Amino acid sequence: MKYFIMMILALAFYAGRAQQPQRSRFDSIQKVDEVVITSRYNHREVIPSQTLTGAQLEKLSSHSVADALRYFAGLQLKDYGGVGGIKTVNIRSMGTNHLGISYDGIELGNAQNGQIDLGQFSLDNVEEITVFNGQKSALLQPASDFGHAGSVYIRTRAPRFASGESYHLKFKAKYASSDLLKLSALWEQRLSHKVSSSLSLEGLNASGKYKFRYRRKRQDGSVAYDTTATRQNGDIWAFRAEGNLHGMLDEGFWKLKVYTYHSERGIPGAIVNNVWRRGERQWDHNTFVQGRWQKEYGHWTTQAVAKYAYYDTRYVNRDTTQLKVDNTYKQQEMTLSTSNVYQLLPQWSASLSYDLKWNHLKSDMRQFVEPTRWTHYVALATALDLNWMKVQGSILGTFVRDHTDKTGTATQTTYTPALFLNVFPLASHDLSIRAYAKKSFRMPTFNDLYYTEIGNALLRPESALQYNIGMSYDHSWQGLFRYFHLQTDIYYNTVRDKIVAYPKGQQFRWTMLNLGKVHIKGIDVETELTIVPVKDLLVTGRLQYTYQDARDVTDPGDSFYRHQIPYIPWHSGSAILNLQYKDWDLNYSFIYAGERYNQQENIKYNYMQPWYTSDLSLAYRYKALRVMVEVNNVFSQDYDVILNYPMPKRNYGVTMEVKI
Repeated sequence: MKYFIMMILALAFYAGRAQQPQRSRFDSIQKVDEVVITSRYNHREVIPSQTLTGAQLEKLSSHSVADALRYFAGLQLKDYGGVGGIKTVNIRSMGTNHLGISYDGIELGNAQNGQIDLGQFSLDNVEEITVFNGQKSALLQPASDFGHAGSVYIRTRAPRFASGESYHLKFKAKYASSDLLKLSALWEQRLSHKVSSSLSLEGLNASGKYKFRYRRKRQDGSVAYDTTATRQNGDIWAFRAEGNLHGMLDEGFWKLKVYTYHSERGIPGAIVNNVWRRGERQWDHNTFVQGRWQKEYGHWTTQAVAKYAYYDTRYVNRDTTQLKVDNTYKQQEMTLSTSNVYQLLPQWSASLSYDLKWNHLKSDMRQFVEPTRWTHYVALATALDLNWMKVQGSILGTFVRDHTDKTGTATQTTYTPALFLNVFPLASHDLSIRAYAKKSFRMPTFNDLYYTEIGNALLRPESALQYNIGMSYDHSWQGLFRYFHLQTDIYYNTVRDKIVAYPKGQQFRWTMLNLGKVHIKGIDVETELTIVPVKDLLVTGRLQYTYQDARDVTDPGDSFYRHQIPYIPWHSGSAILNLQYKDWDLNYSFIYAGERYNQQENIKYNYMQPWYTSDLSLAYRYKALRVMVEVNNVFSQDYDVILNYPMPKRNYGVTMEVKI
């Protein structure tokens, strides 16, 4: 199957070139200015966001959305190693489940375990990734978006055509270490004056093998293991297809998306007691269809959203040292949403949103209860923009009803308010000072509650309180210095009944740990500077730093009372330096994670050393052709993001891209 998919992509490349029509010689000089469409009520953001654009993402040595999120302040990535390793993200130490992830404006869901594997989403068709702390400032959004402690918005490329253009084609091929071969194609077509389409295809195949150093010490400090080995059972093949229709309306637009992802991967597992190879494998077949419609009627703007998703996962463990497992999980999700904003006054708007979500999970596991969840969200929000100050307030009601044949019906009702304030003390609006307070809430997942071996139907929901103050400064010049940005936030979060999920022995299976109460204090700093030292040379530097103190304060009698919670470093950060000269592009990126602990007790045996990586890439563009060479982990650092899941040492890649 994987070789057939690779052949289809190769044929698409040659077919696209063979069917290329002849263009007029005047097409290259016929241009129209770009048009930016914004809603009349959505002025400036109350809480500024962090953003990486498509051009910036293209320069990073990143395979997936998860790799790109490492460069945002306040986010921590859990990476289990290699191209096919599961990758999830955590915001401000509150856990993955408090982070909402939206794909083209509609949330990605996983009621089974709440873990969105961002390694499944490629960067090849992504135009922008934006991270909001608290929530997105917009009033016109699904009701459930008001409930997250933070949000990641992934926006894919929308077709744009100059005058005389009717289509675009892009073909991309990458070969890298671990025998990685990735082929992708993008076809954009203008169907009419107001309707366009796009089709994105991608095939990935890799052995997943890479060298790593395994070194472990005993509690007395003596060396137990110290060897270099090759990571096994980390192979993957994957195929992604995404089709889009984009339509323009008078005072509005509509979008329709069909997405499918299929993969088979080996799960290398943790390296424990000198065991190097595991027998775990996983198959994913994920498909969803979603639509979005938005239109303005005078002072009233309305939006409708619909989505259906079907996720089919098979997990097999043939390891002779463990219990043999072969289980299939089939998850269905349906979402219907309506959002409405009314402009009461030129500076004052209000919104009312309602979402209905349905989730159902089936499995061939023994004694599985097959849960069904109905969730209603109702959000009321308002925003006031006085030019020098902007205020937004909201309250979200969440009404959950779970049902299983064995445990019966359980209900949960929660109200979560939020208040955001942003003040612009300068007439130029270069400086803004902001603050917010918010309550967020998340239900336990199906695995938390109903998993045959570890589920607990009496598990309490998790809630969080967030307090944040911050400032941002932006300024542009002409001359040597072109742009400067500085953004910093100080925050304090409290989480009650905190649920922590992490793999135990087998990567697919999760151990649920309820820490009770956690206090989190932190600082995020982000800055960016662009200069032009000489003609045609553009230098851009981006730096982010995060400090987090996240302590378990559940019970003073615990041996780990007021200890840092697992896998949260006190200090972390990243840096990006880009030099662009004519058709050349040099990019250096650096990621650092400080000391942390892998268990609740902060003792020497659980201590994990700091790690860092440096990545370097060089690209050259000649007309429609772009070639990039990259070296990742330049200094061949030995490190684990998660204990006993070693990451690759120095590795290489070369990418070729053709645009037509």
